[in-house]
Amino acid sequence: MIELQDVSKSYGGVKAVDGVTLQVPKGQILGFLGPNGAGKTTTMRMITGFMPPTAGTIVVDGQSMEDHSLAIREKIGYLPEMAPVYQDMNVLDYLHYVCALRRIPQERRNTRIKEVVDRCGLTTVLGKEVGQLSKGYRQRVGLAQAIIHDPQYLILDEPTAGLDPNQIVEIRALIKELGREKTVILSTHILSEVQATCSRVIIISGGKLVADNTPDGLQASLSGRNVLLLTLKGNVGDAAARLKAVPSIEDVRPVPTGKPGESKFRIESTPGTDIREDVFILAVAERWTVLEMIPETQSLEEVFHKLTAA
Repeated sequence: MIELQDVSKSYGGVKAVDGVTLQVPKGQILGFLGPNGAGKTTTMRMITGFMPPTAGTIVVDGQSMEDHSLAIREKIGYLPEMAPVYQDMNVLDYLHYVCALRRIPQERRNTRIKEVVDRCGLTTVLGKEVGQLSKGYRQRVGLAQAIIHDPQYLILDEPTAGLDPNQIVEIRALIKELGREKTVILSTHILSEVQATCSRVIIISGGKLVADNTPDGLQASLSGRNVLLLTLKGNVGDAAARLKAVPSIEDVRPVPTGKPGESKFRIESTPGTDIREDVFILAVAERWTVLEMIPETQSLEEVFHKLTAA
């Protein structure tokens, strides 16, 4: 487990990170969100031992970063926003170099290199200099160096930056696969990536944590009301009036669909209630054909804006 207790970092009297307390258990993929300058990268650098905090403590597996920095760093794979690769080395030589830095036994190096090359899709570029690669492939090389020593913890800062859509899907799948056996902290500006990949989201703004929840829980917690969108097919008569008679339903409003033969309603109910079963029972009794019944939530983009807008 990674634990931060009241961690702060100041630069010339300005607090980039301000009293962050956080626990990340093993096996979790944590999405780390925040606007530019919010303190994300500084926090990740402190977790990896790249820089010390000004105040507070960082503990990994019961060991403090202050007293056991080298031992902790052996357990961590780190991909910063700018991948730490040497432009004039070819990919294979670079990966051998990283193996030596990570003190991987000589007899295991070829096996580990083959494994990460296959996982990161680098087979066709092994003989090329890193500087000749596209940004997407350089990012893949950076991810390969982060996982080559099989770390328990992965800290990834914008891991899909510069990748094409197909590559993004592949890297997301790899991150999810790695998350089944490792702890992953993933920083990204692509909010759809968080929804597709992460089991938990934290948002930092102005150096402070402002949210900590699952992606769905975060959206639901800020909606402030229960809203269900119901789409029916065919002639449903006085459906709005019938729906209003259901206990806990407070308001029913028709919503234009633009599709002949369909009727859509926005149903607002008492906070804390779930009316889907009652609505379904009514639909069966009235012989309505239900096309959709979807809880309305704010998008993650709306939640992010609400929590971080100045």
